[in-house]
Amino acid sequence: MDELHSSKLGTLEFWDQRYEEEKNSFQTHGDPGEIWFGEESAERVINWLSNNGIPKNSYILDVGCGNGMFLIELAREGFSQLFGVDYSQGAIDLAKSIADKQEFSSIYYSVENILEGLRGIYDIIHDKGTYDAISQSENPKQNRELYLNSVFNSLRSDGYFIITSCNWTQSELDEQFSIKFNTFKVIPTPQFKFGGSVGSLITTIVYKKKIIE
Repeated sequence: MDELHSSKLGTLEFWDQRYEEEKNSFQTHGDPGEIWFGEESAERVINWLSNNGIPKNSYILDVGCGNGMFLIELAREGFSQLFGVDYSQGAIDLAKSIADKQEFSSIYYSVENILEGLRGIYDIIHDKGTYDAISQSENPKQNRELYLNSVFNSLRSDGYFIITSCNWTQSELDEQFSIKFNTFKVIPTPQFKFGGSVGSLITTIVYKKKIIE
């Protein structure tokens, strides 16, 4: 499997600067900023959670929560135990400001670096773009291993790990995660056809935690 090239997307400095700009824009214009991969990507995951018997009081963690809009949309659907972590203080400050303004102050946000482990235990762990960014860091293979260990250790035995990626295909994600997770469900995403081949711009997969003896 080929590694992705490292880029500024894999650095804290890039995200600190980005979220400082978005925080200033929100304070000035009320604009919460970009929805990573678009609103439709978040809606697909939320619809899956809402339509597959996931209890509304499930403990749900959004890894690399950014501006926190995914959790706010979950709160609108009645989910109540919502947590967001990001390693950028600017992201957490922005997420808290947006949640407070939209009267969802019960969502809990905190600064955490998933490569250093996660503090809680959750029924659902969701990631939209963080694994992609880690894959573009300076030590991608080592950092992906740290990431997977953190998710595995913080997910309940019957929990779900849901990931959306624009850099890795389903087969590539399955290969990388197979040591610790089983594929449970592939959430359909828009497809394109080029040269007789069918593909997707993004991949969204639900995984279940393996029982490791």
